[in-house]
Amino acid sequence: MNFQPKYVSVEEAVSIVQSGNRVFSHGSACTPTVLLDELARQAHRLKNVEIVSITQQGNVEIAKPVYKDSFFINSLFVSTPVREAVASERGDYVPIFLSEIPILFKNNILELDVAMVTVSPPDKHGYCTLGTSIDIARAAVDSAKKVIAVVNPKMPKTHGDGMIHISRIDKMVWYEQDLYTVNYAEKVTDIELQIGKNVAELIDDRATLQMGIGTIPDSVLKCLHNHKDLGIHTEMLSDGVIDLILNDVITNKHKGYHVNRSVTGFCFGTRRLYDFVNENPSLSFLDIQTVNNPMNIMKNKKMTAINSAIEIDITGQVCADSIGSVQYSGIGGQMDFMRGAALSEDGKPIIALTSRTKKGVPRIVPFLKEGAGVVTTRGHMHYVVTEYGVAYLYGKNLRQRAKELINIAHPDDREELERQAFERFKTSL
Repeated sequence: MNFQPKYVSVEEAVSIVQSGNRVFSHGSACTPTVLLDELARQAHRLKNVEIVSITQQGNVEIAKPVYKDSFFINSLFVSTPVREAVASERGDYVPIFLSEIPILFKNNILELDVAMVTVSPPDKHGYCTLGTSIDIARAAVDSAKKVIAVVNPKMPKTHGDGMIHISRIDKMVWYEQDLYTVNYAEKVTDIELQIGKNVAELIDDRATLQMGIGTIPDSVLKCLHNHKDLGIHTEMLSDGVIDLILNDVITNKHKGYHVNRSVTGFCFGTRRLYDFVNENPSLSFLDIQTVNNPMNIMKNKKMTAINSAIEIDITGQVCADSIGSVQYSGIGGQMDFMRGAALSEDGKPIIALTSRTKKGVPRIVPFLKEGAGVVTTRGHMHYVVTEYGVAYLYGKNLRQRAKELINIAHPDDREELERQAFERFKTSL
């Protein structure tokens, strides 16, 4: 059969978007900027187009105030380019577990008219892949009435659930550009490296790891080179795993789910990472409904989930998605993995955070800020790690938890925390 793709101009491709449509935009390194920019150029003919997505990268032109009559940003996980729009009348945020976003698409709770994605070039059989971000994009292309694809020769071909045949794509645009990158290793501070060391001491040989987003998970990976036979089952893959795989620290031999392969939903890092995952059969990029299903996560013995937070109160309530009432990010997959790790045999759910922000604001607090969202409840908490040590909360009462958390707070914050704890509990800890 002839599987030669037919490429069209970006203008023609975007012309299928109509007023009143709900449009999915691929996320992270796959953000289809060329299509989003063209949507902005065609804004004069469009009204009330809803854009749904998770983390977007680059300059999202349509999120600017001038396009308020044309586009509404309905974010499922807020990122910098759309944060201001989400906080205005031009957008909003949907609180939902990352594992359940595909259900919104499949059950037409968020019915998709168009999915805009970035893909790798088609092979001889006519198959592209969704590249570095399978996550919720798999369900989006399966559910959308129409699909627009940017074919980028710099997009790696990944193994797993990301295959999409060109016959499923309504409009294809050939457009070469560098993928969005981030280098967490360059941003790791000495404080975060100490947190990495503290977390690494909790990780057993033969454990399976989930690493959240940011510098702290990368600092943990830096401290694991003396470990043996680790596995990977994570929603996001970063550069930190490369050397651990190459040095046979990560072997995936002792996992309980997808043995011998590292499982992820997406990757985001440097070009080195994108080259590493390209056509690499040891990595399975799977639909996020599969990756983040706690019932699948728990099949891995010694499942160790490492996530971060914005703040945590002295009873163990974790805010990871907002600063007060300002929506900063999203629920994401934190609870999916915290619960899955807790259910795993010898599993360890871990929240790791610096004791203070870079501006000196305490992260361990008497009460969460007014309007703050609780992503992980105190009933789900086990381990909390800062640069000052480890607090184990599971099975402890409120006063015991407060004492544990105050012990790992910044030393200059402890006296005030103790005073606030005394006022709350009417007794010293």
